[in-house]
Amino acid sequence: MRILCTNDDGIHAPGLKVIEQIARELSEDVWIVAPELDQSGVSHSLSLNDPLRLREVGPRHFAVRGTPTDCIIMGARHILGDKRPDIVLSGVNRGRNVAEDVVYSGTIAGALEGTILGLPSFALSQEFSMETRERPVWDTALKFGPGILRKVIEAGVPKNTVININFPACTPDEVAGVRVTRQGTRNLGFLKVDQRRDGRGNPYFWIGFERAAILDTPAEGSDLAALAANYVSVTPLKLDRTDEIFSAELTDLLK
Repeated sequence: MRILCTNDDGIHAPGLKVIEQIARELSEDVWIVAPELDQSGVSHSLSLNDPLRLREVGPRHFAVRGTPTDCIIMGARHILGDKRPDIVLSGVNRGRNVAEDVVYSGTIAGALEGTILGLPSFALSQEFSMETRERPVWDTALKFGPGILRKVIEAGVPKNTVININFPACTPDEVAGVRVTRQGTRNLGFLKVDQRRDGRGNPYFWIGFERAAILDTPAEGSDLAALAANYVSVTPLKLDRTDEIFSAELTDLLK
């Protein structure tokens, strides 16, 4: 089984080493194609107006000056040659990718691109707490990741579905179990714009997160609720985002 790995934190991110360790528990044929620089929050962006620079950093390890989407395309369609990958793994992200994060995440996008290419694809993220922000508990992803992947791969991933896996911010011994979840939602104010001034007095801005939104009580059955209770969250996400219920209403309305 040939496995193609990427991330959005960059070629030198600790989580990329973790995803490689997880992949090597499943196969010896592992390839790494990751962004040269941190691409967090770039979503499913594709580089169309800039050339892609490719750098080989080691055997079967490549850095692309582009997005996670670029990396999967380069890996599957160029670097790996005639033998395409069987599985795509994206991560392990430093920080969870749940609720609205799914829309923004480059980690999710890397897996989604694998799904578009017709490959079983997984996004893996390690949540951190205020206490573990600087040193996420990677051992949790290392312990539970391979087993979850084996079971899902053996069962088979439906076409046009990506598997989003999030590990809670606790030690492996503190994990309560694994839950299959749905994508949660936060309140509408979880993003904020922070205005500052540089040394010359000119304004500049940072987009950040409101802690109040993170502290909201998550809905039962959601990815947010699972992590809050120290469960590994496994969420199947559909590539097709059609709202079937409203589509039926619109069909009647627009006859």
